Amino acid sequence: MKKLSIIIPAFNEEKTIHLILNKIKETVLPKNITKEIIIVDDCSTDKTAQIIETFCNDNPELTVIFLKHTKNSGKGKALQTGIKKATGNYTVIQDADLEYNPKEYKILLKPILDGYADVVYGSRFMGGNPHRVLFFWHTIGNKFLTFLSNLFTNLNLTDMETCYKLFDTKLLQSIHLKENRFGFEPEVTAKIARIKQIRIYEVGISYYGRTYEEGKKINWKDGFYAIYCILKYGMLRLK
Repeated sequence: MKKLSIIIPAFNEEKTIHLILNKIKETVLPKNITKEIIIVDDCSTDKTAQIIETFCNDNPELTVIFLKHTKNSGKGKALQTGIKKATGNYTVIQDADLEYNPKEYKILLKPILDGYADVVYGSRFMGGNPHRVLFFWHTIGNKFLTFLSNLFTNLNLTDMETCYKLFDTKLLQSIHLKENRFGFEPEVTAKIARIKQIRIYEVGISYYGRTYEEGKKINWKDGFYAIYCILKYGMLRLK
């Protein structure tokens, strides 16, 4: 029996955290794969933590690890905390909102289970799955960041900034991650690209994006910081 560790960083997600946890609970994985849910509350100031605790108490049959930060430190730091605790054979990143559908874990797992991949990215820009129509400049920004990342990593990804990244857990835990906030995506991409004989695949996924009124947090400042991280970790690769 193999295990999938699902890491959920959460900060002030009281409107959606119970919904995504129930979706994960209901998601059926491939045969002989079990779930380990690791939730890291990044010092939320709303009812996120209480809702998570209620979910844990109501679902004792599930393997749930609930961790709390005493200081708000950012998504990247929450992921670092969760990654250290992962005991599954594979690890997937899951945002606490409803932009990504846990039912698609099967799509992400397939290249790894078939023996082709060590890392799988879920691309919002390929395949025929549903995509909510939202912000033109966000799309341009994401594609530019992916292009810039590819320039330094020599990968041909279509969506470096995607949340849905699935890793061989031992591989992920062997990487020393430093970025505490939204620099996680370019940092982890640059660092896995440096690993010899790494097998990276992309699969098309759906995307149910949300507006800022609905709780979206990332903004233009995070985009500029992502450029900084791409250059920072890309330059290290070229040395």
